[in-house]
Amino acid sequence: MKKILCVLSEFGYWGEELAAPYEVLINNGMMLDFATPKGNRPHALEPSMDPDFIDPALGKHVVSEEMAEKVKKIEDSDLLDKPLNLSKMTGERPYMCSSTYLRDFEAYNQSIEEAAEKLKIYDALLLVGGSGPILDMANNQRVHDLVKIFVNAGKPVAAECYAVACLAFARDYWLRKSLIYGKHVTGHPLEYDYKDGTGFYGYDINIGPAPYPLEFILRDAVGAEGEFIGNVGKTISAIVDYPFITGRSTADSYKTGELLTDVLENGLRRYGW
Repeated sequence: MKKILCVLSEFGYWGEELAAPYEVLINNGMMLDFATPKGNRPHALEPSMDPDFIDPALGKHVVSEEMAEKVKKIEDSDLLDKPLNLSKMTGERPYMCSSTYLRDFEAYNQSIEEAAEKLKIYDALLLVGGSGPILDMANNQRVHDLVKIFVNAGKPVAAECYAVACLAFARDYWLRKSLIYGKHVTGHPLEYDYKDGTGFYGYDINIGPAPYPLEFILRDAVGAEGEFIGNVGKTISAIVDYPFITGRSTADSYKTGELLTDVLENGLRRYGW
């Protein structure tokens, strides 16, 4: 039985981006364990459970009645009650100015090796999107460490929507080059970026637009030898360039789960480019 480690934000994930791949993977006989940056229970963003919500950039409803019920069912269950704590999974990379930097850096690297050994029980990594990952996943060293551990082990890493930013920032400490350099990926294109409305679970705030244009970040990260594929004008955009599986946005959640299944069960290495 294949086992997937699924990482979610504590500041709100988009419901379908968990519910859809979860449904696909479970229906294909796989198991999922969940993790969050600090071990707190993750929650779905309110708009992702609202069939009346209209995506401002797309100008249409993006949450079906059926999906809203599926997301609410997960939200009301105990499925996500006890996630793993990423902050305890690996050590914290020390500041170079630390008076004990050398010993601390050795301890940090040792923690990565120990985590890699424990994570051998998992066959793949799934990073769920939404606005929450902007705050606690995109620039989270522990998430980057996870991505590197799975990539170094030759195992697939799937990411959706704004969680794809984690792949852009996951880098070798010394080379500083993104792990997706030279790869083909998709993600939130400029046309999908809304001008107003970014909010986070538990906070009654609206910071306006998303604080970074993901397309620009991904274009720079893949470099001249790779390609960002937005598939603007197409209803589905999901790409496999092994070991990475990337989904553009909400509508691509089922496809992301299907492609991850195909990668794990049938050895798929390339799709969508």
